[in-house]
Amino acid sequence: MSLERDLHKRSGSKCELCSNTENLTVYEVAPQKNGGLEERVLVCGTCLEQIENPDAMDANHWRCLNDSMWSEQIPVQVVAWRMLSRLRGLGWPQDLLDMLYLEEEVLEWAKATGEGAPAEDQIIHRDSNGVVIEAGDSVVLIKDLPVKGSSMVAKRGTAVRRVSLDHENAEYIEGKVDGQQIVILTKYVKKL
Repeated sequence: MSLERDLHKRSGSKCELCSNTENLTVYEVAPQKNGGLEERVLVCGTCLEQIENPDAMDANHWRCLNDSMWSEQIPVQVVAWRMLSRLRGLGWPQDLLDMLYLEEEVLEWAKATGEGAPAEDQIIHRDSNGVVIEAGDSVVLIKDLPVKGSSMVAKRGTAVRRVSLDHENAEYIEGKVDGQQIVILTKYVKKL
């Protein structure tokens, strides 16, 4: 059975965060260890947009976390904690965070992306021009880059779509070039 089918079965074909039934997609909760079902959440397009683009946040949309934060599914708890942490300055999210109990290893996973950490402790990824790169952004290579462990050379001008961030090093992002997942240094990319 495919992961997406398993997620639809687990969630009843509803967004595991807000219960919307339209425009559902699989969201991989970073950082991944095994890449299995226990590291993914089925989300709607609205939730996905706001998770990946903090500037598009609609705080009222996230009142749904009052219910979904109690999910038995650990990746749902992790995403709920991260979104509540992002909104904690509004008051009501802090109240929910105070009620939410996560096992120690789950809390470590939730904090792994820097969500909820003081701004000076967060890892910020910036392109060659100093523009902030977020997970899901598209970038273009500004230099030919030899790929270690391969004879492939990623050519200058190649667009890399939907990059993911290394949550331990601000200089590394990951993306697919010619179908191969590679690590790219941020100083060699420009955000599109």
